[in-house]
Amino acid sequence: MLILNILATIGTILAVLLLGLLVAAIMLLHSDLKGGILMKYANQISEIINAFSPAPLRSEQMVEFYCEDTMEYRTSDKYNSPIEDIFDICQNSEECSACLLLGHRGCGKSTELNRMSQKLVAEGYSVKIIHCSTDLDLFNIVHSDLFILLGEALLEIAQEAGCEIENELLKNIQSFWEEGTEIRMAQETASASIETGVSVETKGILAGILNLYTKIKADLKYNEEIRKEYRRKISIRSSEWIGILGKVAEEIAKKAEGKRPIVIFEDLDKLNPEDAWTVFYNYAAILSGMRFPVIYTFPIGLSYDTRFSAMESYFITKTLPMIKIETIDNQPFQEGIDIIREIVEKRADLSLFETGVLEMLIQYTGGSLRDLFHVINTSANRAKRRNSAVISMEDAERALEEVKTSLTRRIEEKDYDFLLKIYHENKERIENKEMLLKMLQASVVLEYNGKRWHNVHPLVMKFFKEQGMV
Repeated sequence: MLILNILATIGTILAVLLLGLLVAAIMLLHSDLKGGILMKYANQISEIINAFSPAPLRSEQMVEFYCEDTMEYRTSDKYNSPIEDIFDICQNSEECSACLLLGHRGCGKSTELNRMSQKLVAEGYSVKIIHCSTDLDLFNIVHSDLFILLGEALLEIAQEAGCEIENELLKNIQSFWEEGTEIRMAQETASASIETGVSVETKGILAGILNLYTKIKADLKYNEEIRKEYRRKISIRSSEWIGILGKVAEEIAKKAEGKRPIVIFEDLDKLNPEDAWTVFYNYAAILSGMRFPVIYTFPIGLSYDTRFSAMESYFITKTLPMIKIETIDNQPFQEGIDIIREIVEKRADLSLFETGVLEMLIQYTGGSLRDLFHVINTSANRAKRRNSAVISMEDAERALEEVKTSLTRRIEEKDYDFLLKIYHENKERIENKEMLLKMLQASVVLEYNGKRWHNVHPLVMKFFKEQGMV
């Protein structure tokens, strides 16, 4: 009997251990699925694509892959950092702290914002990043959609922080969405609350509202009729909703010793110009009127629109420049080239590139990290198919040709003189702002730091040289 008891005990212990390992494995798998495939340093060609994912670095990847000292080569002043400025603003106790962060696609905004978020969290702040391209249709977006997502972000922060929001406030939020909307929404909310086992308690009501948000976001993206109902509700009751958001933020701040929650809207810089104005221009006052810090990314080209000066009356505007690899006189800027080389070296063994290949890729991508990572991946794919252990000059040239073709498709012959004039004569004072906006939006013209000057994308200039125009 004693032996049987011992065996039974051992069996129980083993079962518990196996269950623990199974739970750990499931959690790890969930983490990998949620955050993407685990990124690792590339020691061979087959690992390049993983190492140069276009996705921004996440918090857990910063120590290994983040390159610290890029600001000096973006702003021409190592003590000038738009990201540090926003970091300081977020810690300011003033009520209104709305920022617009401008920058070219692929300049590293998302990684820098993730890095800033990591620092804020370490200081005891609650930060939520909203990925608009995931939650919304960027080709069909209005300002009220952002207010809806703000509500979810604050409630998620409250739930994660274990914040005890008053039931009355939560019921106000619940009734805000139920009133005048399809009855099934209220039914879904009620059932979600009951499932928690504490339907009249804070956790149950909060869980029910967050479950409801899953439906709301799906409708915002895919259901045109119900989307109109949500937007109309926010539009005619915006002051009420802003008041609700302010109260939730206050409850979160109480829990965090006065530190206000911070919300960051990603991907809004991908909006086309007119959609961006539709979202921001007529609603700048209310979008900037939150009682907690909100950072919106914003298309850089629109800073040349005459309407932008009105935006600066409401928002604190900051620009994250490209890393400069050429001077304004079209001479190589070695310090910028070296820092981009360091970024690559953080992710891959440089012996995977034939001599001169990496330098050429950096030269022709103009400081755009997105373009650089794209051509590195394309080159590596070709090298892998050739069963080569290194990226050759031909691999790189063919990858650059692909990007050059994409860029030159965005311009017409009537644009050539405008672009050539920028390259040869005038990189700072460009009179045709409408054309400049169009070229910036197409990434055909890039903006650099210091004196805020421009240059034509190196691959477009390569095309002009091949045509005998330079």
